[in-house]
Amino acid sequence: MYRCIALAERGGGYTAPNPLVGAVLVYQGRIIGEGFHEYYGGLHAEVNCLRSVAEIDFPLIRKSTLYVCLEPCSHFGKTPPCTDLIIDNEIPEVVIGCTDSFEKVKGSGIAKLAAAGIKVTENILQKECRALNKRFFTFHEKHRPYILIKWAQSADGFIAGEKNTRIKISNGSTDILVHHRRAAEAAILAGTNTVLCDDPSLTVRHVSGRNPVRVVIDPNLDIPSSAKVYDEISETIIINRKKNATEGSNIFFKVGEEESMAAGTIRALYERRLVSVMIEGGAKTIQSFIDAGVWDEAKVITNTELNIYNGPASPLLKDEIKIAEEKIFSDHIGSFKKNTNEFL
Repeated sequence: MYRCIALAERGGGYTAPNPLVGAVLVYQGRIIGEGFHEYYGGLHAEVNCLRSVAEIDFPLIRKSTLYVCLEPCSHFGKTPPCTDLIIDNEIPEVVIGCTDSFEKVKGSGIAKLAAAGIKVTENILQKECRALNKRFFTFHEKHRPYILIKWAQSADGFIAGEKNTRIKISNGSTDILVHHRRAAEAAILAGTNTVLCDDPSLTVRHVSGRNPVRVVIDPNLDIPSSAKVYDEISETIIINRKKNATEGSNIFFKVGEEESMAAGTIRALYERRLVSVMIEGGAKTIQSFIDAGVWDEAKVITNTELNIYNGPASPLLKDEIKIAEEKIFSDHIGSFKKNTNEFL
């Protein structure tokens, strides 16, 4: 099962809104096939696993055990049900990491395999397998994206200079780590002030990977069309109170006055099947999600050798548990989870 998880992780950043899945086929202690779900719309892990079996080992398939970190699907989507594939190949035993909470599966895959006479063992490394798909499970069980918040701050607790003057806080090595994390998330979000002051691209330009969907909270549509977030390098969703419209790859999503911008943003992302979002700024935007109690994980980068003395103060976490800290030169990166986050 650990091998299934390691294989599944190779699809990170490419399978959403589908889950990360790895599969391993074992005959008498020897792996004869393995595979993972590589990208959204592509073949599922079980299919790739069986396709990897050498011709000389074909007769062993019906004598082998299939390990898979998530319950095999039992419905037609972009591909046929994996349960049918398992049954058709007469695999006698399946070991599953955790059940799938997606409403079209939710135990039906296990039931279908059992009804076909296949021995099914469930919940092997269940905690680890659920953690692997924390975005997927949060989306389907809480009906919202998995929310990661991130900011960089000075040693004295400021995120910018006086009057929002931009100051480079984190170092280049830390920036590369941040861009790797951007590539793993479905969306990246910033508020009006951050875009007006910094004109960020909100892409993964420092690393190889898929650009996340850009999300900008701009209630009064103050951001000019010349801003980089409108450059159509990737899709941008503009959360606002003025209009619903689609202009090229830019989508305007209107939130009514009766709904907070944080709640409207979560609804917009859920409706568009974006299973995770990384909120990068600014302090007011980040704090609005913290105060609403809708966040799951936080990365706080502190440059211990930089003092700014005056400017916008850093956000303040609530209900957090510190889970890790690492150092990259003068940057100390604190990792936190919300106390209700079961995955970390």
